[in-house]
Amino acid sequence: MLNDVEAGQITRLLHAKSALRPRRASHRIRVGTLAPARLVLLQSILYPVTIAVSLAVCILIQWPGTVLPYVALAVIAFILAPQIIDGPQLTAASWQVRTMIPRLVFEWSLLTGILLFLAFALKVSETYSRSVILTWFLLTPALLVAVGQATRALIRRAQPEDIRCRSHIIVGANEVGQDLARKLGSSPFNGFCGYFDDRSIDRLPGITQSELIGNLSDVCQFAKQHSVQAVYIALPVWSSPRMTQLVSQLRDTTASIYIVPDLSAFELIQARFVDIDGIPAVSICDTPFQGHCAVVKRTTDLLLASIALALASPIMLTIAAAIKLTSRGPVLFKQRRYGLDGEEIQVYKFRSMKVCEDGEAVMQATRGDFRLTRIGGFLRRTSLDELPQLLNVLQGTMSLVGPRPHAVAHNEQYRKLISGYMIRHKIRPGITGWAQINGLRGETETIDKMQKRVEFDLDYLRHWSIWLDIKILLRTAFAITRDPNAY
Repeated sequence: MLNDVEAGQITRLLHAKSALRPRRASHRIRVGTLAPARLVLLQSILYPVTIAVSLAVCILIQWPGTVLPYVALAVIAFILAPQIIDGPQLTAASWQVRTMIPRLVFEWSLLTGILLFLAFALKVSETYSRSVILTWFLLTPALLVAVGQATRALIRRAQPEDIRCRSHIIVGANEVGQDLARKLGSSPFNGFCGYFDDRSIDRLPGITQSELIGNLSDVCQFAKQHSVQAVYIALPVWSSPRMTQLVSQLRDTTASIYIVPDLSAFELIQARFVDIDGIPAVSICDTPFQGHCAVVKRTTDLLLASIALALASPIMLTIAAAIKLTSRGPVLFKQRRYGLDGEEIQVYKFRSMKVCEDGEAVMQATRGDFRLTRIGGFLRRTSLDELPQLLNVLQGTMSLVGPRPHAVAHNEQYRKLISGYMIRHKIRPGITGWAQINGLRGETETIDKMQKRVEFDLDYLRHWSIWLDIKILLRTAFAITRDPNAY
């Protein structure tokens, strides 16, 4: 038995050991940046300050008499702006004005909409001059673009010493590694020492002999001898054992270590890095309609579909009457098709045939099809049979623009024959689409034709933008009566 003194000594010893024991390693990863603190601060406040200054300019141009309500408005806008408007990418080499302007205009419109709602809800809208607010609304986007570009130019010209000299090496002279070198070299962060790769120079197009420093086995020794500050590992994802060994060796240096995975083995659809409550993940195949993009897409669909339905109502009533008078059967033809995420939906069309096929085998329409009604050919050639799908858009089962939905029977057939066929269901099907305006409308009597259509659908997923949707809608309007594949 232990006496009280011995027990106390053992207890103190156990507490001392537990205090020295390291905490369990955390697997949570935070999203960060390589930019210096002062650039991060500038990026976060640049747009809010610009918005407040823009309002001040509008007040000076059109003096409203009292400025106190506008001070309150400026403060609220300053607080809300960082939550809604993304800051400018001051050090990114690939930041392009043409892709940034639509996003800025949308986010600024969203912010002003919230401010207007607050003004009406608090019954203070009459306090503000309409001319001042309208001028502020129109002036600010242009000012945001100008200030963002001017600040980027100043930073790139100044290149302060404390952000300019960050020596780094890249492990992996593949396409990803070379792209990374270009972007690091064209930003204020430079100090590139070279590449490390096990392949010989003749197998590395785009790399000079002077840029290739050595093999993977030389990385650690070079980092020690030259006090390298950052090591970027841009190896293919299947090189996990080599990555693990390399990271283990680099723990004997003071270099920061970054993994830049080469995902070229995959066919990427809307690839992005995502944070799942602290756990990093790479989205290889995803929908483009996340966050504000989903809001933009759905709002555009609802607005344009409502306008189109209102304008087309007299035409639709006339078509319905003509169908009833010229053939037996229902006015609308309903068919099961696959919608968003492969869920079955019912798609509406004006009936253009004497049959309403919706079984396990559905025959595609052919030129001079004997099943066409008296006005069916005209409806199909002019695409007027598609007008009821505006109701699908309002229901949320379809979009104005997207991959065309196919009958369930055809889906089950082609998903077994064409790789990636079901990926087209990552978004809502559309009344018109990128494939249709590129001559791939109508019958797909061969696998090659359907393969080509799927390729265009996947290309639409990769490059979606609201401007691409508008382009497709405009080209659809001009191509309706001239498409030789419409029958």
